[in-house]
Amino acid sequence: MDNKYTAKDILERDFKTGMRGYNQDEVDHFLDEIIQDYEIFTKKIEQLQNENKRLRAEMDDAPRKQAAPVPGTTNFDILRRLSHLENHVFGNKLNNN
Repeated sequence: MDNKYTAKDILERDFKTGMRGYNQDEVDHFLDEIIQDYEIFTKKIEQLQNENKRLRAEMDDAPRKQAAPVPGTTNFDILRRLSHLENHVFGNKLNNN
């Protein structure tokens, strides 16, 4: 979705003055503030789009990456931890059968 106006469009916009028109200085000041907001919004949108693109790229690469083993972990450590987990979950039921 594109913006209807750019900061430049707002800056270059001219309004006709009428007999009982608005104070031109007030309108110019207000439009200057709107331009600043537009510039901030445009930068933020660009940042978020770049972040979104980066995160999507990471997600696409994620399935291809395999989890690296924790340094210093051996098969014996894993089996010992699994045994402790079984004992904790099933208690003495495993030992009595």
